[in-house]
Amino acid sequence: MDSKPSAPAAPRRSSGWTLGHIAGAPVIVTPSWFVAAAVLTLVFGPWVLRQIPDLGAVAYLVAATFVIMLFASVFLHEVAHALMARARGHEVHELAITLWGGHTAYSGGLTRPLDGVLVAIVGPLTNIALAGGFWLAFLARADGGLDIPALLLGAGAFSNAFVGVFNLLPGLPLDGGQILEAVVWRLTGSRSTGTIAAGWAGRLIAVAVVLWALADAVVLPLVNGTPLDLNTVLFSALVAVFIWAGASTAIAGGRRRDAISALRAGDLADPVVTVPLGSTVAAALAARPPAGPGGTSPRVVVVGHADVPLAVLDDDAAGSVPPDARETTGVDAVAVPFVPRSAVGPDVSGQDLLRHLATSSGGARLVPVVEAGRVTGVLDLARVAMAVRGS
Repeated sequence: MDSKPSAPAAPRRSSGWTLGHIAGAPVIVTPSWFVAAAVLTLVFGPWVLRQIPDLGAVAYLVAATFVIMLFASVFLHEVAHALMARARGHEVHELAITLWGGHTAYSGGLTRPLDGVLVAIVGPLTNIALAGGFWLAFLARADGGLDIPALLLGAGAFSNAFVGVFNLLPGLPLDGGQILEAVVWRLTGSRSTGTIAAGWAGRLIAVAVVLWALADAVVLPLVNGTPLDLNTVLFSALVAVFIWAGASTAIAGGRRRDAISALRAGDLADPVVTVPLGSTVAAALAARPPAGPGGTSPRVVVVGHADVPLAVLDDDAAGSVPPDARETTGVDAVAVPFVPRSAVGPDVSGQDLLRHLATSSGGARLVPVVEAGRVTGVLDLARVAMAVRGS
């Protein structure tokens, strides 16, 4: 159960059934939830029967009710994330209920450590508040003995307290990890440093979960001569794998963010030569010098008044013009116009560069790089994409 800040572009939506919308985002139940619900019902059924032996097969119906209550609490946990993210100015993309509980995906760019703290902490606090409410109701109900309502209320109090406290552990992908990430970010000024530190803390938590399970369910029973609790070992191992995988993804993401921050528009841009609007195809081709050592030639950019970049020569279209017609064919006939206001400065880098291209390129592949009112290069979005994938 975690909140996931994503890149400026909307992430791929989880597959499943949309139940409605909250904070402008779809609430999705994934197919894996049904697997989790069935497994948990089978796991909790015998436990319910041990608490109230007279129930018989009804114990599994009670267990199923508890599982629904548990996932309802998880849903409220995710709603808290979504509402806080929306309140802090982020776009919420989805609330998903999954095999591992759920997640909330939002974007808009985390630019302030405080946002990470607030969005993360409200989820566990919601569960802790629910635990308090269930516990008070349990105390009021338990006066009449342990019946089904009292059992469900007690289980609801314990499960919500566990979910709330466990999610506050300081390691990604848990909510407490996002809080640790924000604290380190605030202290060091680097979000990537915070992400990597919180990811390693998450790996330590995963190891600690396994060691605790082995000590509690294997070592102590061997010492005391009691049966081994292999179910606890298996469940703890699954939780540890989930945490380790999420932590590893976070570490990789932090390193990738560092690499992306080094991407600079001026470094990725192709060099250019310019020709004024009204030039012929022959003049445009003549203005371009031969290919350099790298085997690439500068791009030809058509400029208007005050050297405003208007379009870039389409080499294939220009090459298809017959040689005897190039002196009479205007360059604008074989040039691709730039999207208005798509120009980017050569020093724009990292997430700011990706955000600008996502919001201003208008789907065009090429955008001009302009410095001090003069076009200095042409940025190919395919090259940017390759650099991002390779980072």
